[in-house]
Amino acid sequence: MATIALAPGYWGNLGHGVGAIAAYAAVGLVLMLLGFAALDITTPGLLRKLVGAGRPNANIIAAAGLLGTAIIVVFAIYSSGGRLTEGLISAAVFGLVGIVAQVVSARIMERATGIHIGNLLHATTFVTEALVVAAAHVGIALVIGVAIV
Repeated sequence: MATIALAPGYWGNLGHGVGAIAAYAAVGLVLMLLGFAALDITTPGLLRKLVGAGRPNANIIAAAGLLGTAIIVVFAIYSSGGRLTEGLISAAVFGLVGIVAQVVSARIMERATGIHIGNLLHATTFVTEALVVAAAHVGIALVIGVAIV
């Protein structure tokens, strides 16, 4: 019968890896919550209430905002590298700066395209301009994410 031999330190390395995953997941979750809060605060009317009310355009834009925030968080974590503590700090800082940049840039894009975001979010039927705003959120997040790296 064969026996399975594990390398010395295997369990310690495994435990460290699991701990790092949990720590980065916690930082990521906090950044995602902050990203949604920033989007919620900077849109006319409470976005979370419009989403809860089933407004289709609010749901599309909220989903794109969350996706954009996730992209920023992923790049922030990816670029953090190094030791765990420094990595968590840099991921948090880059993530926060990226979220602020995304929200500001999205508002500028909405104005540049002439889209009245308040009317769009409150509409009870789908309006195609929601796709432009959603694309702006994702596109801006990709630009910010690459800038982070």
